[in-house]
Amino acid sequence: MRKSFHTHARHALFGLGALLCFNLAALADDDHHGGRVPLSPQYKQECGSCHVPYPPGLLPAASWQRLMNNLPKHFGTDASLDPAATKQLAAWLDANAGTGKRAREAPSQDRITKSAWFERKHDEVPAAAWKRPAIKSAANCAACHPRAEQGAFNEHDVRIPR
Repeated sequence: MRKSFHTHARHALFGLGALLCFNLAALADDDHHGGRVPLSPQYKQECGSCHVPYPPGLLPAASWQRLMNNLPKHFGTDASLDPAATKQLAAWLDANAGTGKRAREAPSQDRITKSAWFERKHDEVPAAAWKRPAIKSAANCAACHPRAEQGAFNEHDVRIPR
């Protein structure tokens, strides 16, 4: 009987170890494509001057291409850049765009806040919260995620302003 217990315990530990490795591999893929890519200084300067420099892995390449091709009408603002800067940023975004489960399909209007994973992760946030003066919109990640500028969106760090 003792041998059976040890055999079952070993099998359980092996299964747990395999599951942990699988989950770490999935997280590594999400981290690489979901936001842990070091941000380009040019991207931080150009895009981060108006909003949080969103991790490029949060959108698929097709979304980034449409956004870069429409900078004069970037969500109601003229975000035009000189052609060389546009080309460099577009190439960097394309190279670092999401390919994992977060970026399987382009969200409506290429808005990160309209993506399925964003809506799923924020489904418990009441609609009225987005309208609070300290938040203003779902696109203001830094209002609730204190490390958004570094691409860190851990839900344990979230502080929703009143």
